[in-house]
Amino acid sequence: MEQVRKFLKKAINIISRPYMRILPGQLAFFCIMSLIPLLALIGAIANYFSLSFDSIKEITDFLPIDIFNLFTSNIYGEGLNFNIVVFFVSTFLLASNGTYSVIITANEIYNCHDEDIISKRIKAIAMTFVFVGLFFFLLAVTVFGDYFFQFLSQISLNKKAVTFIYSCFNYLKVPLSIVLIYFNIKGLYKMLPNKELSNKSTTYAALFTTIVWIIGTEIYSIYFKFFSNYNLFYGSISNIIMLMVWVYFLAYVFVLGMALSATYDIDNS
Repeated sequence: MEQVRKFLKKAINIISRPYMRILPGQLAFFCIMSLIPLLALIGAIANYFSLSFDSIKEITDFLPIDIFNLFTSNIYGEGLNFNIVVFFVSTFLLASNGTYSVIITANEIYNCHDEDIISKRIKAIAMTFVFVGLFFFLLAVTVFGDYFFQFLSQISLNKKAVTFIYSCFNYLKVPLSIVLIYFNIKGLYKMLPNKELSNKSTTYAALFTTIVWIIGTEIYSIYFKFFSNYNLFYGSISNIIMLMVWVYFLAYVFVLGMALSATYDIDNS
């Protein structure tokens, strides 16, 4: 009971720290911003290879139309050219400011001040790619995975094969998500400060973040499965708002996990 009391006291202390009020929102904002150059690049590459996206529109029978439009409105473009590359690089550099702020905060917590700006910026860009990649993975697999297989079953000639793959997907979805998220998050936590962290602290923090991310994402997916009629009351913007709330939740838990790891390291140093 005493250990539980100490843990709760420590958790409340972490949550009340100033950076917990600033960093999650900043990280979430720049994560959303990073979607713009990524979608522009995907659209340019698709156009370059003359790929058609007309058939993909049929998936709107299963997806919330507002979320689908958000992710497909930038798919059409003029192809891959110098302007697209410059736009992608410059916008992604701007989007990396979120992880850059987390790196600076982590160095402040651990009292590490000998890392140069270029190293921190390169690290921030790499972390942004990983963080956004995890975001896309959760969105594609956990949130929209079922919708994708419903769409696939409608256009596929081999229904049995789609059913078999869907069954495998349901069995492997959670274990695959746990493994992929855990190792990537643990790597991100190790990268944050300019010092060697104990393996135990990053393990605990990564496990915490992974489990809470998966639970939160499952709740977010339930919203679209059972509460999509909220559009009737709140308008089409409600799905966009829920997307932003979910991204903020992911960012908040990520920063909280970093703080837990730092607290463990400092207490046991």
